[in-house]
Amino acid sequence: MNSHSVRTLLGGGVAAALAIGALWGAGPAVAPAAAAPPAGTPWVVSLGDSYISGEAGRWAGNSDDRVAGSDALGATAYFDAPNGKSESIKGCHRSKSAEIHIGDGVDSDNLACSGARTDTFTEDNWFAENLFKPGVDFGTGGKPGQVTMLEHVARAHPIKMIALSVGGNDFHFGDIVTDCVSDFLQPSWWAARCSETQENTDRIAASARTAVRKRITSAIGRIETAMATDGYAKSDYTIMVQNYAQPLPPAKDIRYKESGYTRTTTGGCGLYDVDVNWADRELLPTINATVKAAVEDAHEPNVDLMDVSKALVGHRLCEKGVGLLEEEDVSSWKQPGAADKSEWVAQIRASRKFASGSYGFELQEGLHPNYWGQLAIRNCLRQAYDGGRPHGGACVSGGRGLDALGEPNMKLQ
Repeated sequence: MNSHSVRTLLGGGVAAALAIGALWGAGPAVAPAAAAPPAGTPWVVSLGDSYISGEAGRWAGNSDDRVAGSDALGATAYFDAPNGKSESIKGCHRSKSAEIHIGDGVDSDNLACSGARTDTFTEDNWFAENLFKPGVDFGTGGKPGQVTMLEHVARAHPIKMIALSVGGNDFHFGDIVTDCVSDFLQPSWWAARCSETQENTDRIAASARTAVRKRITSAIGRIETAMATDGYAKSDYTIMVQNYAQPLPPAKDIRYKESGYTRTTTGGCGLYDVDVNWADRELLPTINATVKAAVEDAHEPNVDLMDVSKALVGHRLCEKGVGLLEEEDVSSWKQPGAADKSEWVAQIRASRKFASGSYGFELQEGLHPNYWGQLAIRNCLRQAYDGGRPHGGACVSGGRGLDALGEPNMKLQ
């Protein structure tokens, strides 16, 4: 996490908000190894971080003065507890629009958690005390990680595909974004550029890439161990690893000028051009190349990659050609053609007039695929599942409009 001054500046900080959570009690004792998977309706399960948990899935597009028109799921968007009245783990933001819920005769469970890394950890600092985040592991201190949770599901239901998104937080992506946004809020003549600081360049240096690559490969191995314990052969299921979608366009395609504060006060994309281009050309490609390398290192026939890096192109935050609902004269996300005109990435609401949360916005939602973005990637994940014959591919736009399920038209190439 970053310094006290950065957190004060951002009202808690993007990185801190991405990691908000609550304690999860210890799960039931692990059962003896099973002889075979259970029978029944096929299931798919998601593991990992905010980019697959459904973070920001409440909002269909962005708006400053038509907030109700962008609120697709309402205040219960992230309520995944059995009683439907709360989150199972506060701050995990497992939204109802999360991509894992592909339907079509397939049941699903979302075990991912916003802020998660490959390892389980408890954060303890001045802003967030004892916040438990289950990683893609078996847990620690008697508290279960996501792999332990997976064991319980796999023991009860026949899992055919496990969708995995992890590694971004191991690279401290949230901390980097916090630095970039806070730099933009300083006077331009004084502020640093986050892409040029030693701390951030070190975060994606060769040594960091090697370390995170090993962590992701180890996480994949832990998933396979858990599935074997539950009686699954590798031919019984597929681990569909996905990388990260580009949330911002190159600087030349941002519709708000770098000068002034419009990018922050209106667009919610307050970053300098040089930092935007660094994120587009170096930061995200480095993270995605590391994810791909980890998949290759796994050397397993049931481990594949779904490339979502270009899935949001044409609808990224502050991208030319789309806009806020009011900029595009869209009254509601339900309006015909709304998805085509809207951004599919949530605004960074730091130091903004709605950042207080009085309208339901949360800082941790910023820079994540929103309702439309989640449904777009879900469309591709359903294609990757392919009726129980999972395979990887590249997820890209399939043209304007929505399909019969109300999802953006997408193609898995």
